[in-house]
Amino acid sequence: MRRTSRLASLLTLALISLPMAALAAPDVAPDFKLAAAGGKDVSLAQYRGQVVMINFWATWCGPCRQEMPVLEQLQHKYKPMGFTLIGVNVEPDSVGAVDWLKATPVTFPILFDTDSKVSKLYSVSGMPSTVIVDRKGNLRYLHRGYKPGDENEYLDQIRALVREQ
Repeated sequence: MRRTSRLASLLTLALISLPMAALAAPDVAPDFKLAAAGGKDVSLAQYRGQVVMINFWATWCGPCRQEMPVLEQLQHKYKPMGFTLIGVNVEPDSVGAVDWLKATPVTFPILFDTDSKVSKLYSVSGMPSTVIVDRKGNLRYLHRGYKPGDENEYLDQIRALVREQ
């Protein structure tokens, strides 16, 4: 009992001596600028103040193709509440993505990370990978992979973040 209370006191002292930033430092989403379908450059910074979902995908990825219509529904439903979805295609040649999107059109921006610089910034290790950024530009959620039903988790997280001010 005595040993336990001493350990608790030491832990409390250690926590008190840490700077507050070290206890709750948010991870800021790295800014980037990429070419979008249609040729215009798009940056993450231009969406500051919105909840942003960044979805890294490729045409050769079955779960990515399966997820795309679900993402389009999220964009359509939550855009009026300050939500934006950005699709980042990770293939070295964007021609295949452009062709694939003709059959599966989306209304959210599709960007092309042909040299994988942005994918590396976000430590993308598999497809699809999705990050959700809050209105202040902080990384809040990371999802790796996709299977039907994962959109329920997306919905919970998006709803919570669009309510934050």
